Amino acid sequence: MPRTTLTDWLTNFIPHPGAPEWRERVRRAGGALLGIAFTGIATHLLFGSAGDIPMLVAPMGASAVLLFGASESPLAQPWSIVGGNLVSALVGVACAQWIATPVLSAAVAVALAISAMFLCRCVHPPSGAVALTAVLGGPAVHALGFRFVVTPILFQSFALLSAALVFHALTGHRYPRAVWRAAAPANAPASTLGTPAQAAEEAGVLADPQRLSFDEITCEEFMTSADHAVPLTMGRFAALETLRRHGVHALPVVDDAHRLVGTVTHHDLAHGRPEGFGRRLWRALRRTTLQVEETVEAVMASGAQAVHRATPLTHLASIFADHSCYEVPVFDDARRLLGVVKHSDMIRWLHQHAGAAYAYAERPVADAS
Repeated sequence: MPRTTLTDWLTNFIPHPGAPEWRERVRRAGGALLGIAFTGIATHLLFGSAGDIPMLVAPMGASAVLLFGASESPLAQPWSIVGGNLVSALVGVACAQWIATPVLSAAVAVALAISAMFLCRCVHPPSGAVALTAVLGGPAVHALGFRFVVTPILFQSFALLSAALVFHALTGHRYPRAVWRAAAPANAPASTLGTPAQAAEEAGVLADPQRLSFDEITCEEFMTSADHAVPLTMGRFAALETLRRHGVHALPVVDDAHRLVGTVTHHDLAHGRPEGFGRRLWRALRRTTLQVEETVEAVMASGAQAVHRATPLTHLASIFADHSCYEVPVFDDARRLLGVVKHSDMIRWLHQHAGAAYAYAERPVADAS
């Protein structure tokens, strides 16, 4: 393996530098504290006298990490935690009763739980631990049988979710997030999108025609992930391979704190920065190495067309038209990269919602008399 390729691969193990500010960290940790405390106290008050119901099951700690620490994740939404824990508990109890070998039962339980969560669209990583708990939880859990699904799993899932809903509402944080409203991916076949009116109907647009305005939608609601972002120190040829692998026209460039610092295009990476005589002379005098000149930082375009996450989507129309770009990076208050808004997604959204507006206008109006 070439040295450059090995180095780039090893950088994948470096922890992600992005982290919320201290106030937000305290808010999320405090939410987890209150959520777990509420769940445990509620279980004890309602079922404590029975003596056979665990006050807290371990997977709830992992669920708390998602509900309070990463509440914007699709894996942390209400149906994910309730549905994921429910189907995983059912699968786990069934495997514990029907498969005598513990290791085989645990393996089958986790595999079937994942399959069931995909089928029910409720993938929730801590639910894998729910399935394992049902199998390896010991005599007390086995004695509960399918009661384990309702108490404690389903009850504690609802209790923790209720605490999260109240906590986020009181602290001014938007939860849950309708992640399914995001625009369809660019490579999705047209047959899966349905007609524009059907797509808009499913998204609830016809019930609220005011949402057809770009002024009502922020870039944060519309953006997709920016998993093709590259660091300043990445080699030019490695970045070019990343660009080709993702099939995009440009790559967002971030620093060590995941702050957006610019963009680099295929032209920049393929041809590098043109050098005048003065620059070549200065490089010769300073004896700058070829490796330094071959980084993304050396060839990227200065500045970038980017927007804050609260920017209305209508603001992007002029950016796409005036600068001929295919996607616009979205950043937060600390200028950390959050995602990108793609030109193709906006066109697809307009096509779908224009059909929705037409369908809404064509609906017969009930006679007021």
